[in-house]
Amino acid sequence: MGCDDGAAPPLDMEMGSAPAPSPSDLSRPETVLLIGLQGSGKSTFYRERFFATHVRINLDMLWTRRRETLLIDACLAGGTSFVVDNTNATIAARARYLMLARAAGFRLVGYYFDVPIALCLARNATRPPGERVPPVGIYGTRTRLQPPTSEEDFDALYRVTIGEDVTLLIKKEEPGE
Repeated sequence: MGCDDGAAPPLDMEMGSAPAPSPSDLSRPETVLLIGLQGSGKSTFYRERFFATHVRINLDMLWTRRRETLLIDACLAGGTSFVVDNTNATIAARARYLMLARAAGFRLVGYYFDVPIALCLARNATRPPGERVPPVGIYGTRTRLQPPTSEEDFDALYRVTIGEDVTLLIKKEEPGE
């Protein structure tokens, strides 16, 4: 189903699985960064994949960096895995989370949502009116978006794309890709 009719197709969450972490990684709490445009499926992905195991850090819910910092500090102090479900558009924005989590001994995982802006805009348009992001905001994020790189030193990094049948496709990125 395409976006030509103006209706955004739902993301089919029957996605290909990312490889399971090694047993040694399971004993470490993890920090997961979701990276991508508004409307790319990050929050849906969180609900389907991490809701039962990771605290969700999201500025749409917390409203201030102060509250975000308090919640992150609590997760780090308690050894609790968490997901940062923001756009995380720049290397600098991600560096803050990665530095804190790395210092606390957390496993660092990134999921880069490489989704066409037309699909993000269409999905955004289907949100309830109070939850929609103005299109100029999505275009602004696209202008600032810096795809993650191997220099950011994630323990695991995945690229999430949308298949022709609107399923999420997850591919582990290898260093240098």
